[in-house]
Amino acid sequence: MSKQIQDAYIVAAARLPIGRRNGYYKTTRPDDMLVHAIKAVLGQAEGLDPALIDDVVAGCALPEAEQGLNVARMAVMMAGLPRSVPGVQVNRFCSSGLQAVAMAADRIRLGDADVMIGAGTETMSMVTMLGNKIVLNPGIFDGQDNLGIAFGMGITAEKVAERWQVSREDQDAFAAASNKKAVEAIRAGKFKDETTPFTVKTRVPDPATGTVKVVERVVVDDEGPRADATAEKLALLKPVFAAKGSVTAGNSSQMSDGAGAVLMVSEKILKQFNLTPLARFVSYSVRGVQPEVMGIGPIEAIPDALKKAGLQQSDLEWIELNEAFAAQSLAVMRTCELDPARVNPLGGAIALGHPLGATGAIKTATLVHALRREKMRYGMVTMCIGHGMGAAGIFEAL
Repeated sequence: MSKQIQDAYIVAAARLPIGRRNGYYKTTRPDDMLVHAIKAVLGQAEGLDPALIDDVVAGCALPEAEQGLNVARMAVMMAGLPRSVPGVQVNRFCSSGLQAVAMAADRIRLGDADVMIGAGTETMSMVTMLGNKIVLNPGIFDGQDNLGIAFGMGITAEKVAERWQVSREDQDAFAAASNKKAVEAIRAGKFKDETTPFTVKTRVPDPATGTVKVVERVVVDDEGPRADATAEKLALLKPVFAAKGSVTAGNSSQMSDGAGAVLMVSEKILKQFNLTPLARFVSYSVRGVQPEVMGIGPIEAIPDALKKAGLQQSDLEWIELNEAFAAQSLAVMRTCELDPARVNPLGGAIALGHPLGATGAIKTATLVHALRREKMRYGMVTMCIGHGMGAAGIFEAL
């Protein structure tokens, strides 16, 4: 007997301020960041019994070292939740956080759960970009079909820039605009509703007393945005992936640390605990593309997510497009004919940072709070994914 699809409601969404690699959180564990995000969303859902949480799904793009060993379950236990609450770690590279949100929502939509947390965490300070041990299957080098899997992300961005004819000038202008929007958003307090301040504790030895002092610093704002990142200054940077290329450190996303979480419930729980919904999960899509141009993945995922939602692209009033690179962002926007005014109004990953597996959950928090603040209805989070994929999730503000 088939079950009727029910709605999954977001009742809380929070994220930590994003830190630069080896910046704010260079000595902070990713499970501790996730603990903070989980506690933040539960704190927003006053009266909800944590024992009712059916599962915590946490995305992480490089699940090893400090963020291995099922970081979701580790965070659940460290957060002091009832031992009956399980946790599972998922990896879809850069879309891991969004994938976690979608998987959590689907459990509710299928009637298999009533309370779920979809989240993400990532430390790029403690775990290197490609992990501690890289072991590609040698079979990818047999012929050309799979060779793109071995390309670095920067090379895929160069190929996108070349194939979609995205100039260096346009990339730098896009990157400068991202920083400008992010700086202005922070000054205007646009991120206050979604961010939860985090106390960073650093242990410093004191030779004079033979003791170790604990120095505390409360982190409030994102660390990445640069007020001085003008197109003229960015134009002075040299390409870092190809000698005659156009992709630079300035028009690429920043390597970052961060975490975010989204608390979702069924209509039954919504009414039982008199919770106020922020948004409704509408649809999610993941599609594949050639790995050597992985950046254009959203071109395939966006129309599929819209079809599943029964919406037109014009219905989307706010779009969080993850800025892995300016080249791929512009290629996606131009190909899909996305309205630039609706894309990343508060800046994107080039300015704010991209903590890989956490970004999807972070972007979801940004989106649902922005939709309510600006009195908009539909919005989308979309991003490219390594190995040639793209993802898109659509949400409705309530």
